[in-house]
Amino acid sequence: MHTDNVAILGAGNLGKAIAEGLLSNGQYQPENIYVTRRNTKSLQHLKDKGIQVTSDNSFAVRNCRYIMLCVQPAHLETVLKDIKPHLDPEKHVLLSVIAGITIDGIKKMAGDFAIVRSMPNTAIAVHQSMTCLAFNEKAAVVEDDVQEIFNCLGETLIIEEELMAGATVLCSSGIAFNMRFIRAVTQGGIQLGLDAEDAQKIAVQVSKGASTLLTINKSHPEQEIDKVTTPEGCTITGLNEMEHQGLSSAVIKGLVGSYNRILDLKEQREKEAEMA
Repeated sequence: MHTDNVAILGAGNLGKAIAEGLLSNGQYQPENIYVTRRNTKSLQHLKDKGIQVTSDNSFAVRNCRYIMLCVQPAHLETVLKDIKPHLDPEKHVLLSVIAGITIDGIKKMAGDFAIVRSMPNTAIAVHQSMTCLAFNEKAAVVEDDVQEIFNCLGETLIIEEELMAGATVLCSSGIAFNMRFIRAVTQGGIQLGLDAEDAQKIAVQVSKGASTLLTINKSHPEQEIDKVTTPEGCTITGLNEMEHQGLSSAVIKGLVGSYNRILDLKEQREKEAEMA
């Protein structure tokens, strides 16, 4: 059981998912989790579970060690300025889930703290997130503890910070990309005669099965594909038609497009900072 309190500042969809995931995993008691939001009405369901809900970021910071920054990028500097008088470099660890804000950028706003960049996704609410983590030098001493927090919520991977933009696309945006694929399979199933509910059930379970096979067998996707394709069979016919229509190319172009958008936004923020 974890006893170091966690404050989630800016509990939007991702922040709420993190709080729910920490609680439902059983590793945290509700009194060890603080969530904040300017308007707390949407957090009533968390409050009903015993989680500490407040609109006062400073109150949450004073009562927690791990400070999870879940606010919009444009609001981060204001929030850090507000809580800075209550931050202790020897006590607090700053955990950012904000896309595009570097560790150095946070350090410039907050000071010399243990800082961790993390990129989870909304599957964190059901303990199935893929969370990538990057640490600054001062955060090295809490590396195991931070990884343990996120391991409560799925799988984790420690990466170099320069890879975080790519990880954001694969981890965070990747949930939406996979959902769109499942939706497409469901729609195809309906066209083939199944009703919508049955088609989605099949699509979801097949996706889960494919992921589980790769995880357990530690195999390459093509190895598993070879097991279900036969000469002149229906599977290889369907796969080839999807490739002729640009399936792999479209996915890669989508990933690169998202990645480039992150770089564009980063460049834009840097220019705005120089002009300020």
